Amino acid sequence: EGMPQTLSSTSMFTPCGFSPHLHTSKEDEQGGLIFQDGNLTSASLDALIQHLIPTTDYYPEKAYIFTFLLSSRLFIEPHELLSRVCHKCIEQQRLDDPVLDKARIRKFGPKILQLLTEWTETFPYDFQEERMIGHLKDMIHRIAPCDEAYWKKMNQLLQTLNQKLATLSHRQEGIVKISAAVSDKLVAFKSKPPSIQREILSVCSDPYTLAQQLTHVELERLSHIGPEEFVQAFVHKDPLDGTKTCFSEQKKTSNLEAYVKWFNRLCYLVATEICMPAKKKQRAQVIEFFIDVARECFNIGNFNSLMAIISGMNMSPVSRLKKTWSKVKTAKFFILEHQMDPTGNFYNYRTALRGAAHRSLTAHSNREKIVIPFFSLLIKDIYFLNEGCANRLPNGHVNFEKFLELAKQVGEFITWKQVECPFEQDPNIIHYLHTAPIFTEDGLYLASYESESPENQTEKDRWKSLR
Repeated sequence: EGMPQTLSSTSMFTPCGFSPHLHTSKEDEQGGLIFQDGNLTSASLDALIQHLIPTTDYYPEKAYIFTFLLSSRLFIEPHELLSRVCHKCIEQQRLDDPVLDKARIRKFGPKILQLLTEWTETFPYDFQEERMIGHLKDMIHRIAPCDEAYWKKMNQLLQTLNQKLATLSHRQEGIVKISAAVSDKLVAFKSKPPSIQREILSVCSDPYTLAQQLTHVELERLSHIGPEEFVQAFVHKDPLDGTKTCFSEQKKTSNLEAYVKWFNRLCYLVATEICMPAKKKQRAQVIEFFIDVARECFNIGNFNSLMAIISGMNMSPVSRLKKTWSKVKTAKFFILEHQMDPTGNFYNYRTALRGAAHRSLTAHSNREKIVIPFFSLLIKDIYFLNEGCANRLPNGHVNFEKFLELAKQVGEFITWKQVECPFEQDPNIIHYLHTAPIFTEDGLYLASYESESPENQTEKDRWKSLR
């Protein structure tokens, strides 16, 4: 019997009703799983693990696999989950028997291999742990005697996994190198530097090009973030298990953190570029340039760069430059600010994001597919969903409805991060964005006071202490 096909399309990430049987009653239980209107709503952790395990005539739905593998880590570490899955398979398929039932295992083999393949494809970072690979190899040793093809399949799986992990760690190292180069430069400026400093307009004077290069950086950094990082960032102790400490201490969220650092760097870079020029007219020119860049980011669907630029312009050292701002045509800036206004839990932004997400679904070109969400808000939303997932129901059951909400959000994010950047890359500009020196907060205030002297006593005192 051939292997079931792996769908690598986004169909995997759109959880719908899971139950293969439509129930007429409101609530129904089967094997410890509680269904309501045909949808799985809650169950004990054991029952959910059992539901993941293929048999000769059962294979879990794709959406269930993603949902459960994503959120179960709030309760059980991946290596422990895989260990339990393997033990149950050995028990149920009697893989310990001295004489194996070959016909039976030929029905079961492709299904367990399929499950392991999906796991390695969607959560490759889980398999950086030796223990995980150990379980994979143990399973194959047990079923391979029944069919030579299983060895080949498993070798393929391990090869693909190794390639994926190698690519990811290679990219991570690149980012780490850049970050190291940057952190040295952060403290370099306590006051205005000599004029040899190149400024953004000498590297890129076209706002459209800069918006496109920012989109390159965003998509490159997004592509590293594993879906599990959104859950691991929030793993607490399971209240029902006092013995285990939380395992997120092991650095399992480094890509997510690197991405947040990039956002902060972009805010400070924008503020630095505005505060740096000595002349008011030049400062106003830089502000107008960044307003155009931000507007183009909005049109592209790059909301993260857009928000970083607006945040940089709203930092006090920049916003206090009244004389500079009086030279700026601010109408366009107010429109953008209005789009990103936090009122009503970012109502305007969320509306724009839904519009971009909708456009992405019906897109014909990669350019129309781009959706780069305002990242810290996404993390905040996901934080609350994780809180909901981690709280068990009064009967000790896991709240599967909450798992579904989380899977929907993270699944959407996975779809967005897989978009290939349609713009040509300009290594010069990208290098500048990552390595141009930027002021610390004190440096920004100093530069700002030197550009337009302090207006009130508070500012005068601050200037004095900084000098």
